[in-house]
Amino acid sequence: MNALAIGATQAGVKSAALSNGAMYFTTFDVSVSAIGNSTGVVKAYVSANFTGFAASAMVLYGCPSTSACNSSAQFASLGTVQGSALTLATGLTKNLSTATVGLAIFLPDNDGASAFTGSGSAIVSFDLYLDGAITTTDTATLNLNNPSETVQTAVQLTLAQAASGRSITAGTDFTLAFGNVNALGIGPGAGLTAVAQAGGIIYSTPYNLLPIFTGFSSTTSTINACVNTTFAHSTILVLKNSSTGTAGTFANISTTCGAATSLTSSAADRSTITKYLGLFVSNVNGGTAFVGLDNASLTYTLTVP
Repeated sequence: MNALAIGATQAGVKSAALSNGAMYFTTFDVSVSAIGNSTGVVKAYVSANFTGFAASAMVLYGCPSTSACNSSAQFASLGTVQGSALTLATGLTKNLSTATVGLAIFLPDNDGASAFTGSGSAIVSFDLYLDGAITTTDTATLNLNNPSETVQTAVQLTLAQAASGRSITAGTDFTLAFGNVNALGIGPGAGLTAVAQAGGIIYSTPYNLLPIFTGFSSTTSTINACVNTTFAHSTILVLKNSSTGTAGTFANISTTCGAATSLTSSAADRSTITKYLGLFVSNVNGGTAFVGLDNASLTYTLTVP
């Protein structure tokens, strides 16, 4: 498991990415027998919790039988003492002695000195109460230690259109089209700004970078970029980076990925960073001039120490 819900889950387990972590959940049946004419209630609590930093990296949740238990919003945290047990099923009788309930592990974003990766185990106790009694009639336990639960590190970097920027489409790769451009900056398309540059013009658009990482002792990360595939007409069209988008602040993005351009060295988890991507168009004339279609690709790398 990881707090980004990245990767395949175990059979019968679903995962959901949340704004502050991820939840892994499943459903199963609880049943009672030899209940006679009594009415039963089943409650659950964590009778042996994860230990150390694992206790804050993995939080156990339960879902009552009255819910479908197929989304994170239907789950509530389980208490760690019997007195704060969560009610999972009510109204169990000899004619209705089985209920489907849910169990989940919530993994919050977990970075810094208390970050945890590795394995841990816990025990959940299910208590049966009959006819409104305050003492249990029976208890069953579920051991989450065979195999033990394992937390992994995870990183994710996404690109998105800024409020006034050019549209960015997510897919196997992110894509962005500057459309029709010229070396005079005439008629920039929606989300583009023409910025003065000696020898031509820069078409600029703001965009957002969102780094997400979890399970690391570091609370900051670095983001680099390089042009891994240049334009075929690389002297006419050049990709540039700026933090402000103003004239004089654009610099070429490295075309050598081994010496990539640093975009930031202090990116925090889930902290949006706005940069400006510039496309320089040369005003050259003569035999080296070019008009037509061309394309290039950039590689962005998120690194967490």
